[in-house]
Amino acid sequence: MMYRRVVATSAILLIASSLGARAADQKSSVVAKDGLDARFADGIAAIVEDKIITVDDIRREISPVLPTLQKEATNEQEFMKKLEALQDDVIQSLIDRVLIVKEFNKPKDGDEEKRRQVPASVIDNQISEMQITQFDGDRSKFLAYLRSRGLTIREYRKEVEEDIIYNYMRQQQRKTQSVVSPVKVETYYKENKDRFYQEDSALLRVIQFTRTNGENDALLKAKAQEILGKFHTGEAFAELARQYSQDSRRNKGGDWGWTKRSDMRKEFSDVLFNLKKGEVSQPVMTQEGCFLLFVEDRKYAGIQPLDDVRDDIERILAQQMTRQSQEKWLERLRRNGYVKMF
Repeated sequence: MMYRRVVATSAILLIASSLGARAADQKSSVVAKDGLDARFADGIAAIVEDKIITVDDIRREISPVLPTLQKEATNEQEFMKKLEALQDDVIQSLIDRVLIVKEFNKPKDGDEEKRRQVPASVIDNQISEMQITQFDGDRSKFLAYLRSRGLTIREYRKEVEEDIIYNYMRQQQRKTQSVVSPVKVETYYKENKDRFYQEDSALLRVIQFTRTNGENDALLKAKAQEILGKFHTGEAFAELARQYSQDSRRNKGGDWGWTKRSDMRKEFSDVLFNLKKGEVSQPVMTQEGCFLLFVEDRKYAGIQPLDDVRDDIERILAQQMTRQSQEKWLERLRRNGYVKMF
């Protein structure tokens, strides 16, 4: 895949040759399990404008993800397939990064004096923060890190500046999105109603009495009936749970949050979902002990009303619009830039 414009090709190839030789010299000291050295024998994955994207650039991005990728893959073939897809994504991301930085640096109306710049103080602050968070504020560790990557302070400042530019430009693209219209929300809802099906669920509070000192069912039920009496005379279930419950959520008033039917054991769900909002169950006996279930609120199975999911739909559509807009923007940058992939 290649996009072309008039560039100093000879200079680019000279840089590529130099970096390729350097990458080859470093191969013997790098133990790579990611297949990159075999895939890009000369150590170069792409040329973007006057910048070379090397195997080391890709490896730096994917190495933190490799352990997770290995755990998720069921066999070597699946791992290599996922790894190659990840590498392709990283290469494209690195290419786009160069093109985005180029767009930021482009003079407005062809006037060099109108070229945007990142203030030096912003770069200084970013580097200072990174030294604190990543190197415990130890400058010697920071300098050792630069040496390990073969970077000078000046080169690293340039890298940080490009990070700032990249994040700023992507953020600006997200801000340009228009508000999602009510018509689009309603259309999406009508066309995707199945996505808004909800199970039976209840906002649940529980009081639990565990079996201690060989207590039998009769004793546990008697404790539970005493608490039920207090509840029916007007005491709040949450306060009763704080006083009497013997489970880990006692301090939260027995609060189990919104609970779906499918989340619960049958002996509990059969009881709970026959209750209405504000009702409490009779004692539920299990091997673990005795339980009182209180329904603080209820949601019934079915398609959720549009008003209940409007905010969710707006977020979904806004994200779709952002992705589409950013992809069009990136495609334009790719068309107007020089990119050669190997």
